[in-house]
Amino acid sequence: MALNEMFESDGTVRPHYRAYAEWLAAMPSQRLDEKRAEADSLFRRAGITFAVHGEATGTERLIPFDLVPRIIPTAEWDWLQRGLKQRVTALNAFLQDIYHEQEILRAGVIPAEQVFRNLQYRPEMQDINVPMDVYAHIAGVDLVRAGAGEYYVLEDNLRVPSGVSYMLENRQAMMRLFPELFANCSVAPVEHYPDLLLDCLRSVAPAGVRDPTIVLLTPGAYNSAYFEHAFLAQQMGVELVEGQDLFVDDEVVYMRTTQGPRRVDVIYRRIDDDFIDPLAFRPDSMLGVPGLLMAYRAGRVNIANAVGTGIADDKSTYPYVPEIIRFYLGEEPVLSNVPTYVLRRPDDLAYALAHLDELVVKEVHGAGGYGMLIGPRASKQEIEDFRLRITSDPSRYIAQPTLALSSCPTFVESGLAPRHLDLRPFVLSGSDITLVPGGLTRVALREGSLVVNSSQGGGTKDTWVLER
Repeated sequence: MALNEMFESDGTVRPHYRAYAEWLAAMPSQRLDEKRAEADSLFRRAGITFAVHGEATGTERLIPFDLVPRIIPTAEWDWLQRGLKQRVTALNAFLQDIYHEQEILRAGVIPAEQVFRNLQYRPEMQDINVPMDVYAHIAGVDLVRAGAGEYYVLEDNLRVPSGVSYMLENRQAMMRLFPELFANCSVAPVEHYPDLLLDCLRSVAPAGVRDPTIVLLTPGAYNSAYFEHAFLAQQMGVELVEGQDLFVDDEVVYMRTTQGPRRVDVIYRRIDDDFIDPLAFRPDSMLGVPGLLMAYRAGRVNIANAVGTGIADDKSTYPYVPEIIRFYLGEEPVLSNVPTYVLRRPDDLAYALAHLDELVVKEVHGAGGYGMLIGPRASKQEIEDFRLRITSDPSRYIAQPTLALSSCPTFVESGLAPRHLDLRPFVLSGSDITLVPGGLTRVALREGSLVVNSSQGGGTKDTWVLER
């Protein structure tokens, strides 16, 4: 039985939800319907849309926003925050080591061939020194609750993590729609995230740069997360640029402006490694900046997140993160991984093949909920098709038990009903490690579904961390 985060098993309201539950019980259903329509109008005017995988229309639609918030008590958040900071600290230490001394490989904690044969390992980054040894400046760590309510890290997102604009817009919408709620409930703020992000990026400017010029590099308006790119650039007061707006001269990056070239010191990139510099990676890329890696190697510009961070968030590295924490920090992990079978190991492979109908199987390079088998929800034919894919190349897959993810009441066509959810807090690493209290809560709107990704029809909720 999945934990309901708002209600106890006997139907009583959990203490941290009581003030909200009393307000909800007193709210006429007609007014709630009106507010739901108003929320849709707010998001549509703001342009918050997403292309949904598999839809034939080719049009973008609103990411459904649910009016019932996900509420987290203070003490619970303090514990989560401690675990998140620990995890991101260790992953940054891992990246610094992998691209320099490689002590963790010599110690045999992780097989060397698993790193060097991984497409996310970038040999071009070897021995490049980055400011403050920070590689993952912005990390989105996906958390789920299972069983009696214990938290697990489902995956780490260290390349170009997205979704923070929805966290901010969700809060703005809730405060506009229900100001009385925030007068009655002590909810920690999140709206200062852009200021924290800007401070983080300023703190990792190249040595000697006192007033850095920062830009946000986007693939362009056709990218599914373009709304977020434009939103964050506007909120931080920095230029939103595409590759064609930048050029490199004598290992220095410049931005084209109407007043002439302007030197750029920090690039918050929202472009994948492969496309960031056609001279270093894919020569057919029209999105990147020729010569950018050369300027980066020379220490004339910093890139957030660093090139090559994908080796630390790849699903083949994920099972080793608890050992990574122990190796670099000498501490026990605060947050647990989901138990994971690494199918490149013969024993794990044999177990997984015998229990495919019970497991979730994921491609190690997959993202967005694609390339997955959810055994208990799959047909016999889907299981057999996936069995063939696994046996043809076991190293491409990991497997995990199917967790009974926690749920929260959510407005659906039939009224309020429990739906499964996850949480993506955003951790910023620069001269300090900071995060706003909360994150992006994603909810699976289909009954029984465990896939919360917006690209597959999931929705979002505002996430409240109580201050007392």
